[in-house]
Amino acid sequence: MGVSAPPPTPRRAEVLSRLGFAVAVAGIAVLALGHALFCTQPAGIAVQVLAVLLMIWARLTFGRRSFHVGATPTAGGLVTTGPYRFVRHPIYAAILYFVAAGALCHPGWSALVGGLLVAGGLATRMLLEERMVRVRYPEYADYAARTRRVVPYLL
Repeated sequence: MGVSAPPPTPRRAEVLSRLGFAVAVAGIAVLALGHALFCTQPAGIAVQVLAVLLMIWARLTFGRRSFHVGATPTAGGLVTTGPYRFVRHPIYAAILYFVAAGALCHPGWSALVGGLLVAGGLATRMLLEERMVRVRYPEYADYAARTRRVVPYLL
């Protein structure tokens, strides 16, 4: 079992999380400018529609909590219902599924670069948020042990 690093200072986490957000947005821009964001094949379109529905479900489950560009956890308790029963980050998972479908439908360098930027930016945010949430909500450790990050039962 590895030793986890201490959480970054709130200010450092905020800066790094904002950077991760900017990188993910840049990746989406690369995909959009390369005409590789939206899939044109039925299976890919289905994945993208399901990703949007997952995002809506997660947003509704999360409730009235505001979106934070930084990694700061929100007040109101740990959410483990709805899609959060299956994955710890359903909104990020939905973005990743959507982007992957688009990139796979349009293979090429811009799709690869855009997809990697989105994945890297969101991975940064997920890791930072998890470190901060563990401090605010000690029960997060048990939740994380039984719930995958972005792909139910796998990853």
